[in-house]
Amino acid sequence: MLDAFTKVVAQADARGDYLSNSQIDALQALVKDGSKRIDAVNRITGSASAIVANAARALFAEQSQLIAPGGNAYTNRRMAACLRDMEIILRYVTYAIFAGDASVLEDRCLNGLRETYLALGVPGGSVAVGVQKMKDAAIAIANDRNGITQGDCSALMSEIAGYFDRAASAVG
Repeated sequence: MLDAFTKVVAQADARGDYLSNSQIDALQALVKDGSKRIDAVNRITGSASAIVANAARALFAEQSQLIAPGGNAYTNRRMAACLRDMEIILRYVTYAIFAGDASVLEDRCLNGLRETYLALGVPGGSVAVGVQKMKDAAIAIANDRNGITQGDCSALMSEIAGYFDRAASAVG
């Protein structure tokens, strides 16, 4: 996993170039919004259990066949595995938010996940719906203006949404 700074420096080094003004400006913007990024990660992490539980509850209400006998989340063991997977995806999304880079999410969580789900018979579309529900909840929590660093968070919220969309696309 490379954070945004290491990634930019490594790319410039590989080319034998100095950092460009646009790269420096992008890194300065990342530093400037660092408090907002940390606030968002703290809020999502602090509410992770509720985010996962509420997303699962809403998913199972919409797709009750998943928890019916023979469904992919039927039995306590399968339900626990489903909740565990949702929690893992959410955790890696928070790592990506903190680092400002999706490589940790891609490399350590999503790479090969679709193939694993296909092999296990897990309905990827249902997992993708669950991820979208986590996205909606996480953004609502992270974008709450009370008690956090003030300022425009639209770019950060868009970035966060992008990480969830990547995860939903990878499994769906």
